[in-house]
Amino acid sequence: MPRQGFVDLQVNGYLGIDFSSPSLERDDVHRITQTLAEAGTVAYCATIITSELEIYRRNLPLLAEVMEAPEMKGRLLGIHLEGPYLSPADGARGAHQAWKMRRPERDEFDRFQEWARGRIAILTVAPELDGAIDLISHVRNRYQTQVALGHTLASREILRAAADAGARLSTHLGNGCPNSVHRHDNVLFHQLALDSLKAGLITDGNHLPEDFLRIAFRCKG
Repeated sequence: MPRQGFVDLQVNGYLGIDFSSPSLERDDVHRITQTLAEAGTVAYCATIITSELEIYRRNLPLLAEVMEAPEMKGRLLGIHLEGPYLSPADGARGAHQAWKMRRPERDEFDRFQEWARGRIAILTVAPELDGAIDLISHVRNRYQTQVALGHTLASREILRAAADAGARLSTHLGNGCPNSVHRHDNVLFHQLALDSLKAGLITDGNHLPEDFLRIAFRCKG
């Protein structure tokens, strides 16, 4: 594998293989990792999106076991949970299914982390959900997991509270939100203005227009 290349914090799958699939196998993860590296992405986080509880119970330990293989060191960097603690609102939920979403709870996340052998590196959450700010504080105080904000319609005040509690990243900023928002009071501007939040962006030429990318780079550096 090449030693230099891109690092992707959110890979939901590749080659028709989905990390949230009930049929995911260890060989699938090895194949994805190898093919990504050959294409230039030498390290990444495997992402599980909002799923039924059984998917977490099955796939978190599978991914954690694969991560322990010597050839995965520095390649599969961790697990990114995008959900299940996201906004079910139209526009915010994106491709996530509302009926699979769950109320943020410390004990449940602890169980997820136990299944993952402590390998959950990023948790994306909608901070306006009841219990979300408490969960953010818990995760940051107990684990090395980074908390990201995404698929959210949170107000300026809630976003600031989430950042104060320990959230440090916006997941795919500019996506996972409604097509129409208030021209000034909106979740995009508020996250761009929060200096304590770094921003993840999907720069594939399709998800975001060039002007938005320029603005995000100027705000976030």
